[in-house]
Amino acid sequence: MSKYIFITGGVVSSLGKGISGSSIGKLLQLHGFNVNMIKFDPYINVDPGTMNPYQHGEIFVTIDGAESDLDLGTYERFLDVYTSKANTNTAGDIYRTVINKERKGDYNGATVQVIPHITDEIKKRFAALKDKCDISIIEIGGTVGDIEGLPFIEAARQFQLENNKEDIFSIHVTLVPYIAGAHELKTKPTQHSVNKLREIGISPDMIICRTEYHLDDSLKKKISLFCNVKKENVIEALDVPSIYYIPKTLYNQKVDSLIIKKLNIKPKKKFDKTWFIKVESLNTFNRIVKIAVVGKYADLKDAYKSIDESLIIAASELKAKAQVRYLGAEDKELIKKLKNYDAILIPGGFGNRGIEGKIKAITYARENNIPFLGICLGMQCSVIEVARNLANLKNANSTEFDKTTKYPVIRILDAQKDVVYIGATMRLGNYKSEIKKNTLAYNLYKNTEIEERHRHRYEMNPEFINVLEKVGLKVSSYHKGILPEIVEIKSHPFFIGVQFHPEFASRLMKSHPLFKGFIKAALTK
Repeated sequence: MSKYIFITGGVVSSLGKGISGSSIGKLLQLHGFNVNMIKFDPYINVDPGTMNPYQHGEIFVTIDGAESDLDLGTYERFLDVYTSKANTNTAGDIYRTVINKERKGDYNGATVQVIPHITDEIKKRFAALKDKCDISIIEIGGTVGDIEGLPFIEAARQFQLENNKEDIFSIHVTLVPYIAGAHELKTKPTQHSVNKLREIGISPDMIICRTEYHLDDSLKKKISLFCNVKKENVIEALDVPSIYYIPKTLYNQKVDSLIIKKLNIKPKKKFDKTWFIKVESLNTFNRIVKIAVVGKYADLKDAYKSIDESLIIAASELKAKAQVRYLGAEDKELIKKLKNYDAILIPGGFGNRGIEGKIKAITYARENNIPFLGICLGMQCSVIEVARNLANLKNANSTEFDKTTKYPVIRILDAQKDVVYIGATMRLGNYKSEIKKNTLAYNLYKNTEIEERHRHRYEMNPEFINVLEKVGLKVSSYHKGILPEIVEIKSHPFFIGVQFHPEFASRLMKSHPLFKGFIKAALTK
């Protein structure tokens, strides 16, 4: 069985195509189906790895090392699957593949064109997971009508033509805005968006309407009439307290039943409501824990999307609510503000902007016994902080920020020194490491071997391990016995830095042990 659900969007971006698709995927999973999702982004970048987080939000990393859109993090947290390169595609990568084939002569001298060569490559990738799941949910990024997105919509049209009608379900996510001056919801943006989609050759089976207010029966009838969609397939998508509530709101509108009927499939098991029960626990708490995330992209919450979700999930397992605040590392009143928080987290990042502020925040956490978690660059900053302030290595630094530093406690790998192209050339994806017993890391993981996702170019310099361990910093985990993966301070209630990104492995049904331990320490404080 190979079934496909296509999700497109109109009017504006960021309407929640990824969350809608993930929520529908979760419902289908609860019926027993094996579901996976594939993202197609129309931009010309080969991947989002070199893009500024202010433009694109968090860069998510798959287990096999693909740098991807943050929607893949949503896919993983909702569906509890491990995504790979097959789950993420961009126009840049697709065009590069086609051009490379042309250079090798694979097209036998044919004139290479958008149709059929680009669209054929896109269609090939639509079906990439067909042998690994029952249903592939395909999200096409951007909005209908974007010039760069046209080949993807055209490929979807061709794909529908080439497959049986009962194998394809098309969903369009659109906006029904409320005009305050007129005191009414307006359906014209939805009408125009759907008409544009139909002009290209796709008539949606369902419309998910993002709206601030309830859609009454008359509005649904109007959308149904003008968009040629059955009224029961016009779905209301109101804002909810948490994105994890969305599967239930769609379930209450029989979205899963409508899709199952159109795809002509039968549920594989009795519907499992465990997810709904778990989501209700998010609002069942008796304590509040205040977490400060000190970063350089504090003005954009999506830059730390997986961290935010990881903290919320971990707190809920401890019957607590995480109040997460993002503080700018360059804020002159940073230390004063940190006094209002129970714990401090320093996330990953690149470049020297805000580094000194992060180091000051770490000093504050260390000296005041505030629970601290450093991730990737945050771990590196903790090593620099200890080197400067405990080991008296004056002006110790990373060669990323000071190439001439006398004490390069963080340095670039030899294999990275001659890298010319910065995209997809870091240490990326899953790597194993060994944890020493009788350490905080072992107490959290309950294991001596772990496998976590990486995204970095610089490493802790092994030459300084002895001098730093003499002043209290402990390396508690190594990759292949050489590269430090986790550092901690045993005399501190909770001080730990990790070179990898544990936030990418968090799941709603099971929090990551590092985040759970971090929240627990904050609550204990």
